[in-house]
Amino acid sequence: MKKSKENGDMMETEPLLRDIKEKHVQVESLSRTLVLAACASCIGGTFQYGFNISVVNAPTKYVMTFINQTWMERYDTEISEQRLTLLWSVIVSIFTIGGLVGSYVGGALSIKYGRKGTLMMNNIFALLAAFFMGISQTTHLFELLIIGRFLIGINAGIGSCVQSLYLGEIAPRALRGAMAMGTSVFITGGIFVGQVVGLRELLGGEEYWPLLLSTTCIPAAMQLLLLPWFPESPRYLLIDKGDERACDEALKQLHGADQYHGEKADIERERLDALGVKPKKPWELFLDQSLRWQLLTIIILNMFQQLNGINAIYFYADYVFSQSGIPENKIPYVTLGAGLCELFTALTCGLLIESLGRRALIIGGYSLMAFWCFCFTLALTFQDVSPWVPYLSMICVFAFILSFGLGPGGVTNILTTELFTQTARPAAYMIGLSVNWLSFFIIGMAFPFIVSGLKQYCFLVFLAVCAMVAIYIFLVVPETKSKTFLEIHAAFQSKALKQLHGADQYHGEKADIERERLDALGVKPKKPWELFLDQSKISCKSSQSLSYCKLFPAAQWHYLSC
Repeated sequence: MKKSKENGDMMETEPLLRDIKEKHVQVESLSRTLVLAACASCIGGTFQYGFNISVVNAPTKYVMTFINQTWMERYDTEISEQRLTLLWSVIVSIFTIGGLVGSYVGGALSIKYGRKGTLMMNNIFALLAAFFMGISQTTHLFELLIIGRFLIGINAGIGSCVQSLYLGEIAPRALRGAMAMGTSVFITGGIFVGQVVGLRELLGGEEYWPLLLSTTCIPAAMQLLLLPWFPESPRYLLIDKGDERACDEALKQLHGADQYHGEKADIERERLDALGVKPKKPWELFLDQSLRWQLLTIIILNMFQQLNGINAIYFYADYVFSQSGIPENKIPYVTLGAGLCELFTALTCGLLIESLGRRALIIGGYSLMAFWCFCFTLALTFQDVSPWVPYLSMICVFAFILSFGLGPGGVTNILTTELFTQTARPAAYMIGLSVNWLSFFIIGMAFPFIVSGLKQYCFLVFLAVCAMVAIYIFLVVPETKSKTFLEIHAAFQSKALKQLHGADQYHGEKADIERERLDALGVKPKKPWELFLDQSKISCKSSQSLSYCKLFPAAQWHYLSC
């Protein structure tokens, strides 16, 4: 009898032990295939985004000279300074318009062609962009630079959207944050590599600028060679395509034949929850009350990732470095150090995110940025008071960059992945990244006027922005570390119910909703005429004394007025 009881106890505790063991395996082991798949997706994704932000800075003077010479050949007169500045601004800023277009179509393409398939096709834009920018000087057509920058912007927009989807969906739950940090690491890596190849000793000379701009074809070629060796997203294969066999093969390749069962169980639960639900369109997210807080969160995070002052810091960096006594010809190397600093913090964030969690990093990052904005305002105001003040400004520059990389620079994309389930995630990325690119464009156009009007006091505005975002995250966003997508969704649902019914009375409502959700699994909302054909509803149609809500499931309420 005693032995039977012990066996019973063992059977009861076996699932718990298996869960602990499975979690331990997931945390400790990360397959080589998984790491290489992440690198293959990132090299043609967010790496292109970072690379093409920074690589265009080095040849500024040479491209403007080329535009002036071309204008002279066409019209026998020099171009006006205002028109030259306008053309250069268009060449630089058209990249953000392309990114906005790419981010908007990226989600739809990822649903139709898959995450991997979309990333592969996306390289066509990069190769065309490299071709047009490479032949612009030979053909004496500066318009090709505008076309090339627009195309590479589309590439960066699609890549940043779909690559983040792919990373979030192939990563094991226990390491999802660290894996998704590949987005931030490769953005900062792209910025750093763009700064390096733009040095005068490499391709930064006047005769090499067309070759410098066309080097964007190298990451595209690398992705075309590497990515075909790795599988499609298992979540896409099972939930969107319904191909269980392909999903199993992909999971085995990514996680190993002995370790994929836990991930398969998570995907299966999400598939059951999404039965009968089609992938949502972006405008449908705005109409879905259950996604209100998640949607507001990603809009705020993506908007203020661009409007938090990081662009202002880089704008003032050269001035601060020159005031600190650094020779003008050495400033590019110090700026290179700032890029390396941001890359280092992205790597550090990847190591800390699974231990400290998302909330601690992003709240801490924005709080520190607010503090350094205050310090930088003081340092710039009293720049000439003492010879040591410029060095304080330098410290503020590097400290702000470190804080940005540790918080909003690294965690924003991860939260966009984690706050939504499979059917809403592509649309969420379309909205979030469209807001991000639009904010990037607005700050690029408006920032010179902000600086000229407020000067160093513009950092007080950024201080207020950073403080407000930190408070919002603290009050609204739950911790998502080591939780499934369904658990995160349920946390937001609980928050909405608490607001409607009170913290002490919402449990009964939640239980009713959960029972109805389970009953409606796989059932699509009915059309008005379908109610007349449903035998279970005939007796209900004539009963006027009872409320609609008692007689019909929620999916049918809005048709009863018919």
